[in-house]
Amino acid sequence: MRPELRFETKKMRVAGLGKESCLPDLLGEKILQNELVFRLDEEDELYEGYGRRKNAYPYRQYNCYTRKLEERDVAVAVLENDCLRAVFLPEYGGRLWELWDKERNRNLLYTNDVLQFSNLAVRNAWFSGGVEWNIGVIGHTPLTTEPLYVAQTALESGEPVLRMYEYERIRKVPYQMDFWLGEKDRFLNCRMRIVNESSQVVPMYWWSNMAVPEYEGGRVIVPADKAFTYADGAVYKVDIPVVDGVDVTEYQNIPRSVDYFFDIPEEAPKYVANVDREGSGLLQMSSKRLRSRKLFSWGNQDGSDRWQEFLTDKAGRYIEIQAGLGKTQYGCLPMAPHTAWEWLEQYGPLHLTEEERALPHASRSALLTAAVQEAGEPARMEQILADTKAMAKSSARLISGGSGYGALRRQGKWTEHLAFQIPGGPLETWQKFFETGVLPVPDVMQRPDEFLIDGDNIGFLEDTLADSNNENWYAFYQAGVWLTQDEQAGKARKMLETSLELAENPWAYHALACLSLREDRQKEAEEKILRGMELASGLAEWADRLSYMKEGFKMLYMMEASEKICRFYEKMEEQLKEESRLKFYYISALHRLGQDREALRLLEEKGGLLLEDIREGEDSIGELWQSLHRNEADGEKKLPHQYNFSAS
Repeated sequence: MRPELRFETKKMRVAGLGKESCLPDLLGEKILQNELVFRLDEEDELYEGYGRRKNAYPYRQYNCYTRKLEERDVAVAVLENDCLRAVFLPEYGGRLWELWDKERNRNLLYTNDVLQFSNLAVRNAWFSGGVEWNIGVIGHTPLTTEPLYVAQTALESGEPVLRMYEYERIRKVPYQMDFWLGEKDRFLNCRMRIVNESSQVVPMYWWSNMAVPEYEGGRVIVPADKAFTYADGAVYKVDIPVVDGVDVTEYQNIPRSVDYFFDIPEEAPKYVANVDREGSGLLQMSSKRLRSRKLFSWGNQDGSDRWQEFLTDKAGRYIEIQAGLGKTQYGCLPMAPHTAWEWLEQYGPLHLTEEERALPHASRSALLTAAVQEAGEPARMEQILADTKAMAKSSARLISGGSGYGALRRQGKWTEHLAFQIPGGPLETWQKFFETGVLPVPDVMQRPDEFLIDGDNIGFLEDTLADSNNENWYAFYQAGVWLTQDEQAGKARKMLETSLELAENPWAYHALACLSLREDRQKEAEEKILRGMELASGLAEWADRLSYMKEGFKMLYMMEASEKICRFYEKMEEQLKEESRLKFYYISALHRLGQDREALRLLEEKGGLLLEDIREGEDSIGELWQSLHRNEADGEKKLPHQYNFSAS
């Protein structure tokens, strides 16, 4: 068949994502990579810690999702030829969801049977399965649950090209992904492009995160004999395949959750493969810019099993193999001003012979490396990248739109072929503000519409506060939020207090509480957030009340303000009391106050509390259960499987 590109729908069981939080992300989610120390030699050049972020501002958290699944039609884009069928989810970060080897009627990826959101991304909500394209900041991308722009173009030879693109707001860079299948291609072509049109060096991050089946007797193949890993909060280098007596390329042997970033020699081809015990599976290759490869395993213990169950319905277990720009995910790379970074990735089937799969890791990887080199794959991919440069910079027919943020920036000649659009509504209002200096004054009980203030335009906003916006509580609030995020505490406090003087509002109280918490002014932080919560109890939208309360209770929990948590929780509406995260904070507060019998009753009623948004690396629910049982007369009890999320 001639290669096809089709736009269809697919019936899927999907959890409710809910609205994004009504509050700016000033405190952030816990990012494990941000807390590591490094025990490495000077030549390893990891850029460790470079480009770290404490939060996801200007993005907001998605913290109102549920675990209730409903079948619905999900938009998909399908690329197909005689050899492969690739299915993408444009509404969810452009994820490559399925990749079928048609010759063997086999999906080479791990495809979840549900879209079940859990707290693993920089904006909280994340789901497992497929290939996720992570850009900008350490961790799962801010765009993982967002619709991308979708367009269609073609190669010079006529084969259709699927283009997806967006504007990443933290690094302020547009990026695009072009996908195609030639008539005889046995590998999916993925041409990636990031453009820094600014005059500043930008910390840049990219990791293509491939969920693949955890095969019985499965193995990872990679051209490396060393890897970076971590234990006890420290990063160090190890020889592979055997680490602490375990061959980590045979991933079912790995006991605990862990990353291995394979140190591929500069001259070696860039690839990683996951194969089953018969030697069949996925091979991912790339041009040289995408230099690194990684293995992530949840491990094989009770907490690991719990996470594998929590993220799916019946799709089974998976591991992740990844490909990235940097040697590890512990930092970003400096991207020079006025620069475009491009590379090609290819995904397709691999079949080893019986003799090849019986070899030890070093021999097996040497054999595959030789085969890749003898076939001329590294040079061929670089040539494809060069030959398709004109296509990548040409315009395309728009199929569906993404966000309007890219249209608000000054677009340069290197990305003028990308059609960004401003939808009506808040972004249009903000565009008029940047043109006129007049910002409309919303009702104080209306959620903030956008957070667009940053280092490039804070001066413009501050200038308007002396005249056109001098009595605008919202303008002072927006200035205070950015200055809080930018750690300009003195100026931020003045702006936020002025906002409250002009009109009492829950939004400025929240920002002031975050500011006070950062400055270790706990009593003041408690007072501010409690007053904000009282006002937010009157918000009209359920999602706004919920997201505000989640943030407020989180802050009170961090400050161990147990009595205040209990008093506020007990007077809340019943629907909020049943939210698992709020109920967890209340039970924890009861325990801290010594009311263990009531805490235990609430924890275990209705079959036990399911903490729906438990964070990766968070052991809180298990620690609470164990602490409540520690004083019982019958001694130490084993942590029930349902509460065990400790995979490390």
